[in-house]
Amino acid sequence: MLMESDIYRNDIYNIVSDTTLPWESYRNKSILITGATGLIGSTLVNTFMVANEQLELNCKLYLIVRNINKAVKLFGDTAENVCTIFTSSVEEFTSCTDKIDYIIHTASCTSSTAFVERPVETFLTNIIGTKNLLEIASSQDIESMVYLSTMEVYGTPMTDEKITEDISSSLKSSDVRNSYPVSKVACENLCRCYSAEYDVPTTILRLTQTFGPGVDYNDGRVFAEFARDVIEQRDIVLKTKGETKRNYLYTADAVKSVLIALIKAEKNGDIYNVANEETYCTISEMANLVVDLDADKKISVKYEIQDINVNGYAPTLHMNLDTSKLKKLGWNAPVKLAQMYENLILYFKQCKDNKD
Repeated sequence: MLMESDIYRNDIYNIVSDTTLPWESYRNKSILITGATGLIGSTLVNTFMVANEQLELNCKLYLIVRNINKAVKLFGDTAENVCTIFTSSVEEFTSCTDKIDYIIHTASCTSSTAFVERPVETFLTNIIGTKNLLEIASSQDIESMVYLSTMEVYGTPMTDEKITEDISSSLKSSDVRNSYPVSKVACENLCRCYSAEYDVPTTILRLTQTFGPGVDYNDGRVFAEFARDVIEQRDIVLKTKGETKRNYLYTADAVKSVLIALIKAEKNGDIYNVANEETYCTISEMANLVVDLDADKKISVKYEIQDINVNGYAPTLHMNLDTSKLKKLGWNAPVKLAQMYENLILYFKQCKDNKD
């Protein structure tokens, strides 16, 4: 169970105790969460379950998961007593007979390798799944829906200039790897269209790369590899020059952005960037930061350059997101990159000790 980790549990209780969040708006509401076993989805589920206990919100949770066993592993055997769990993909989930007030759509493929090896499935999961959720939102007359999109919709910016939500994308539709960001752009537009034509109250959050306690120990993304290298005392080996530069975001801060946006954001398909602006750095700089966190000082950063197309790596880019629009709603991201890694490494150590 995720809540067995004290560092993870601490994050959940800190979210619930944040009085700047609009908790009263969730009292006695029903919330449908897709991708409920993913990083942000599962953290949202645990946040609402603890909020029900601590704040007596009486929220009803409806979870869409592909694997019920994974859900039980993450949330415990009692999860089915407090949540209604649908074992389904978002592509196949087309109706919910119970009244739903809010929808949080987090489900999506996040594997860079899959973007290249299974681009059709990546594309259609996003498009069909989002369309199904919007149809439910329309038929249910919900109060609000948040769609989690990605910074990748901006394509490959080449300068450090701040990127606001109105900047046009430079995506190439001819690039197979763009099955992910191009489908995300299409889903954003679909949210906007349902808002315009059917008055569905939608909001879009464009998140940067997000991590923290709750990440699976074997996650294949670079931030998780760096943390494992510290724990397992291996040199960090970069397969590129590490010149890509972007912001990062702590999981708990991402969850807070969802909780605020559902209530306070414009609900006409409006878009908000979500990132910690102070974390802006290259992958190489991040790797060296992580090496410095190694107490034993026995590991270093090495380079074994490969063709970026081999593993579906994104091309070199500079993704410097401007988050002033979301900050106007009362959101902020206080957790900096070093603290993000310290917490992730501590969480990973606890996971590894429990397995051993």
